[in-house]
Amino acid sequence: MKRQDLTEKILDIKREKGWSWAHITGEIGGMSPILVVGALLGEMKLVKPLAKRAAELFGLSAVEEKMLNETPYRGQGTPMPPTDPLIYRFYELVMVNGPAWKALIEEQFGDGIMSAIDFNMDFEREPNPKGDRVKITMSGKFLPYKYYGNEQGIPDYGFKEE
Repeated sequence: MKRQDLTEKILDIKREKGWSWAHITGEIGGMSPILVVGALLGEMKLVKPLAKRAAELFGLSAVEEKMLNETPYRGQGTPMPPTDPLIYRFYELVMVNGPAWKALIEEQFGDGIMSAIDFNMDFEREPNPKGDRVKITMSGKFLPYKYYGNEQGIPDYGFKEE
């Protein structure tokens, strides 16, 4: 079995049982629902105790449970540029706003990046009379570039210079 086959099996069981993602993530627990759903869709991994809970919930085999605990090859399910309209909007956000985000982050923090690994994300429904809104909060650790081969007082990392 390939990981993509396990994802399809999980989605089939979800459909058959009429479960919501909220129900599934509530049963598995242990970490952000975004990470749990990402793992069930094959983009993340579940730590062993959570893989065991997921396997019990979905009635998976021992091999399938182990697959949920394996580090996946991420990003294979989404073509670039994305074709799904919702995912494309995120791509568009980065393409249009990315240069400004980069400039503002570098001005405040220095020469580096925002981690997508040491990272927190949440979303919520925000009521609005003109139509409810999706509110997304992201927080990633700033990772300065290392200036290797530096000498003569050149700093080791690209933190903001005063």
